[in-house]
Amino acid sequence: MAESALSRTPLHKLHLELGAKMVPFAGYDMPVQYPSGILAEHLQTRSQAGLFDVSHMGQLRLTAKSGGPTPAVALERVVTSDIAGLAPGRMRYALFTNGAGGILDDLMVTNTGDHLILVVNAACKEADEAHLRAHIGAEVVIENLAARALLALQGPAAEAALARLVPACRALRFMQSAFWSIEGARCFVTRSGYTGEDGFEISVPGEAADGLARRLLGMPEVKPVGLGARDSLRLEAGLCLYGHDIDETTTPIEAGLAWSIGERRRREGGFPGAAVIQRQLREGTQRRRIGILPEGRQPAREHTEIQNPAGGKVGEITSGGFGPSLNGPLAMGYAETAVAAPGHALNLIVRGKPLPAKVVALPFVKTNYKR
Repeated sequence: MAESALSRTPLHKLHLELGAKMVPFAGYDMPVQYPSGILAEHLQTRSQAGLFDVSHMGQLRLTAKSGGPTPAVALERVVTSDIAGLAPGRMRYALFTNGAGGILDDLMVTNTGDHLILVVNAACKEADEAHLRAHIGAEVVIENLAARALLALQGPAAEAALARLVPACRALRFMQSAFWSIEGARCFVTRSGYTGEDGFEISVPGEAADGLARRLLGMPEVKPVGLGARDSLRLEAGLCLYGHDIDETTTPIEAGLAWSIGERRRREGGFPGAAVIQRQLREGTQRRRIGILPEGRQPAREHTEIQNPAGGKVGEITSGGFGPSLNGPLAMGYAETAVAAPGHALNLIVRGKPLPAKVVALPFVKTNYKR
């Protein structure tokens, strides 16, 4: 995509000012790293706090129509999670599925009390909005909050940094939310993120984003972090990246995401692909997402073939690279269930040669959420 055709977030000028290396991503001109580099940014987030611009993500608001169902009841027709049972001020991971049980997108859903706020992936946001309008648009009001920016403040020092601006954030726990005025702007804050670390995502009016970002970056614990470290952080945390580790050809059960489907939804169904997913819950699947640790220092990238020790193909890597916190290579992928248990020996075919590896439990790095 030509640079002139790329969209820009409200923080684009700040990224350039900070010396970011910009790359096309999901139709946006986004920072992949800053001068300190991906390794330093990754470790900064693990030890202190990193500030990420995730304004390219989609933000949607669902509100009830007069005489219509609640947004939660309506949304349950297109997602696998228990939304009706979600308490006000709480958020939940959810999945859009198709009729075959494949994953159309993964998203976060927050119950604010009188409406739902959805955060969806950047590459899927137009399709997700169209999907919602086609299936529940007659029942609920769907608003695109494209004028808002989204900042992710992640790391063990995130609370200390944000508490300087809003002391009440200390009381928030993982997957809880609140509306606060921060630096004069009405913000919607969740204690969440996609790094495996404690932290917050802050939805802020676009015109106030630059000022808030500069205020946070002026704090000694906080440094800017780009997409490169965001990817290595989520991989170490064993978190799926849509379009790589999950897509329309993978089901929640194959992906190891059965935990996101509440007991009532497992029992009652009522979402696209429910029969397929219920059957897989009962009978299992032929393949599963696994964590893999290659021996040595050579990383194995996406599409690398996975073989058993006898040389037979048993799967393929979907995400792979170098884990700065592990100081070594790591990968996730799908393999036949027979070899998917932790401890199994595998070979990864890298540059035509077998690289010894083993299956390990996810996550690779222990999560540090404030529960």
